[in-house]
Amino acid sequence: MKKAMVFGAGVSGLGGKKLLEKIGYEVILVDDKCAISSGEALNFLDEIEIFIKSPGVPYNDLVLAAKEKKIKVIDEIELCYEYMLKYRNDIKIIAVTGTNGKTTTTTKITELLQYCGYKARYAGNIGVSLGEILANGEELDYVVLETSSFQLENVIEFKPFISMVINLTPDHLARYKDEKEYYDTKFNICKNQNKEDYFIYNVDCPEIIKRRDMIPATLISITKEADKNCDYWVKNGILYNKEGAVLECEKLSLKGQHNLENVLFIVAAAKLCGITNKQLQGFLYHTKPLEHRMEIVLDYGKIRFVNDSKATNIDSSKFAIEAYNGCILICGGYDKGLEWTSLIDLINNHVSEVYFIGDIADELEKRLKKTDFDKDKIHMLHDVKSTLLDIKSRFDKDNKNVVLFSPATSSFDQFKSFEERGRVFKEMVREIFGR
Repeated sequence: MKKAMVFGAGVSGLGGKKLLEKIGYEVILVDDKCAISSGEALNFLDEIEIFIKSPGVPYNDLVLAAKEKKIKVIDEIELCYEYMLKYRNDIKIIAVTGTNGKTTTTTKITELLQYCGYKARYAGNIGVSLGEILANGEELDYVVLETSSFQLENVIEFKPFISMVINLTPDHLARYKDEKEYYDTKFNICKNQNKEDYFIYNVDCPEIIKRRDMIPATLISITKEADKNCDYWVKNGILYNKEGAVLECEKLSLKGQHNLENVLFIVAAAKLCGITNKQLQGFLYHTKPLEHRMEIVLDYGKIRFVNDSKATNIDSSKFAIEAYNGCILICGGYDKGLEWTSLIDLINNHVSEVYFIGDIADELEKRLKKTDFDKDKIHMLHDVKSTLLDIKSRFDKDNKNVVLFSPATSSFDQFKSFEERGRVFKEMVREIFGR
């Protein structure tokens, strides 16, 4: 029997394992916490034909040894694409990447397709394994795939029908040597496309414009500004394409400039799938915002608690901090190697008091104390529960305030994911303030 190795027993790895077993492989699962160790797995490499590396797994000795032995090292999305070429070439892939807005765009494109009668599922970095969906044999017209830079590192043949890079800002610099390497990796999403495929790109993002020559697909351009010659644009509160008005922005249920950018991508993708203006309006005027993104949790008297756990980088937190000017901010978490100056500036300009939590708390406190921010309004409680208990003891519920939980970094120091982090925040808010 053919043998494969899957490194990483998370959602992606287990989905890849299930798909490999469906097509006849014996699979060796490697995970230093819950399966055979990466050190022990070195002894099995000579038996292996294909090696699946989960996105979060580092390039350690096992991965490097597999590459040295010329074993095919790929990620789950590449495995899935090769399977689809052979067995499921009726499914079209819409692939979404970027620094911010991926999950909203991926989710809402999927929901829109379903609203219009298509069989569609989302998968990828959104917490759903494409491998498992394919292994289960679901009948589908579209898969909308959220892809992180980690998932795009080992692309060989992967080629979507539609791809997009929503925006690019610094992130994951603990993984990449610099911003350029991170940005360039994102563009693996389109490297195998041709003129029969489509790439939707954001002309308002300079880093995307710099890489326009890297895109072999037919280009579809979007902008939030009216004075640029694009395929989709906004003028006087109306979203247009070259055929005329598409929808009224004021009626969109997804509010804010960041969501307007997402909507432009959603509309452009929808039009390529044959969706009408009437269908777009029917969906986008009424669809609900995502959990963990500027989500109102509870009103405690005049104090409002907002869960923005999806904000895993500074630029994502920027939208929420500016929207809730004068808020009490809770932020911090895993140290991703980012430059924190812009976050410190945001706190100085838009925050009344701040609570720092997580691994990066000490560094953020040190930086903020070097500015003119009131030292008495900088708090170090390090975890969510202690922070919320302190807020309850210090603030009168009859004084109007917003407590914004917008971490500006990843959750991996204290939580498995931003979803778990957001759920814990909401549970604790309700436990402490909901009585």
